[in-house]
Amino acid sequence: MAVTQRKPQDEDPADKIVRHANLLSEHLQARRQQMYPPDAQKSLRLFSTHEVSKLTSIPESTLKLMSNEGKGPIPARLENNHRVYTLAQINELRTLFAEQRPSDALRFLPHRRPGEHLQILAIANFKGGSAKTTTSGHLAHYLALQGYRVLAIDLDPQASLSAMFGAQPEIDVQSNETIYAALRYDDERRPVSEIIRQTYFTGIDLIPGNIEVMEYEHETPRFLSMGQKDADSIFFERLRLVLAEVEENYDVVILDTPPSLGFLTLGAIYAATGLLVTVHPAMLDVMSMNQFLLMMGDLISVIRDAGARLDQDFLRYVVTRHDPMDQSQVHVVSMLRHLFGDEVLTSTAIESAAIETAGLAKRTLYELESGNIAAATVKRAREAIDAVNEQILDLVRKSWGRE
Repeated sequence: MAVTQRKPQDEDPADKIVRHANLLSEHLQARRQQMYPPDAQKSLRLFSTHEVSKLTSIPESTLKLMSNEGKGPIPARLENNHRVYTLAQINELRTLFAEQRPSDALRFLPHRRPGEHLQILAIANFKGGSAKTTTSGHLAHYLALQGYRVLAIDLDPQASLSAMFGAQPEIDVQSNETIYAALRYDDERRPVSEIIRQTYFTGIDLIPGNIEVMEYEHETPRFLSMGQKDADSIFFERLRLVLAEVEENYDVVILDTPPSLGFLTLGAIYAATGLLVTVHPAMLDVMSMNQFLLMMGDLISVIRDAGARLDQDFLRYVVTRHDPMDQSQVHVVSMLRHLFGDEVLTSTAIESAAIETAGLAKRTLYELESGNIAAATVKRAREAIDAVNEQILDLVRKSWGRE
């Protein structure tokens, strides 16, 4: 009796999903190997004298004079003889000028001063396409370029932020090397300092993510069911307590939250001194954000019931992937501003081919070199992203009492 061959259309749905997953996984792995060979190390571009001057407020003439006299960090020379600096050298210049001009030190070296608390910024929304990771990556890079010490933490099992920093989740991030290692409830818990890794982007350290972070979502309910009452076991406090272990090393922590309202997200919201809710200005996205806010309000009641409270300096809505020429989007943005007033950032992150192109290469606009895409397109997108990040930085400075 002949065996009937199953036609593709008769394929079992579960088998089809597994087959598709394997096909896609193999394809993505091949692309990763092509873009980032196993021994590849991501590197940051060099910065021209003009860029260094804009970043540090040190006049170009002063930089050229220092270079000619062999003072301070010595820049490299391009084929056209133009001087270029690494970000590490830019920070050397900041330190040098801060030491030479103590009365103006804060302008050159803006690190936190005694009495200024660590800023923990949670970027949140569980709607896909709201640009949480894009916002997190650009903000981290912007702050580092301004001279701040940044810790970026990837709380998302999809680990897109980790990939942006050159950490391939399936290859470079091993067991017990994510934030889960510092939050877990058993004897394998590690000090957070052991899982922080330096990145190629001077001034930014990273705690990477991968699928392992989901273990916290599974373990926390089990632990809560045991009825533990000690202070260290209050699940929503664990992340804040972990960050306190290393707060002296950083000015700003950026939390890229998962697209869900689970225990990790609640911990991030509780730890945050600033909450940034990203929103794409389309009605379906706004409706999703409404559900997010309602659910977040319900979860925060858990914190109140435990006798704790949120201690945030600010909440802001960040409009992302914004097309100012789209009248429906203009209407949505106007509605948000009418409802929430100044809590919607004035500047918006525009939708741009430059951002998309950079994202495909796991980069931000701050990493693009000339020639990657049309200069005018990059300039327009960069100005928009800079404006958003500058407003966020202003909020951080105000929380420190700086004017």
